[in-house]
Amino acid sequence: MATNVFDMCPASWKQVISEVRTWARLNSIWAVHFNSGSCNGCDIETLATLTPRYDVERFGIKLQGSPRHADVLLVTGPVTRQARERLVRTYEQMPEPKFVISIGSCSISGGVFEGCYNVGGSVDEVVPVDVYIPGCPPRPEAIINGIIQLLTHVKEGTRPVAKRPEQTAEVASSQQERVVA
Repeated sequence: MATNVFDMCPASWKQVISEVRTWARLNSIWAVHFNSGSCNGCDIETLATLTPRYDVERFGIKLQGSPRHADVLLVTGPVTRQARERLVRTYEQMPEPKFVISIGSCSISGGVFEGCYNVGGSVDEVVPVDVYIPGCPPRPEAIINGIIQLLTHVKEGTRPVAKRPEQTAEVASSQQERVVA
């Protein structure tokens, strides 16, 4: 006995339902933002993407307050010991399929906070990351590009294979000089 209505549908209907589901997922991405201990530079740029100047809503992206309704988790900042458990809890509350976008150098590698007593590491050490957006802070155009990368994979029905960007010592020291100055 089939318990799922989807299993009782003919093959052609299953294809149509699958296409409608993919279309809806592409055109109504809800994101929840999680600051795991950043300096707020990435937060400001993330919120700037939602303004009319960049209008990320044209791609169907909407910032959602609850992780239980979100499809994408936008994480900024290095993961502090205090925020680690909250990040895992937020990730686990999200329904499947869920995606994670790591925004900024700090969330990718610890950035200027790497080695601090309270920093536990990068986001990918806590939750699986689908898209990395490097920069300190990344510009709204880069954030939109990362979101489009994710949408492309969702449209193709594939899971993004994220490669962690390499950060050279020169880049890290120049970022640290900008923060200190």
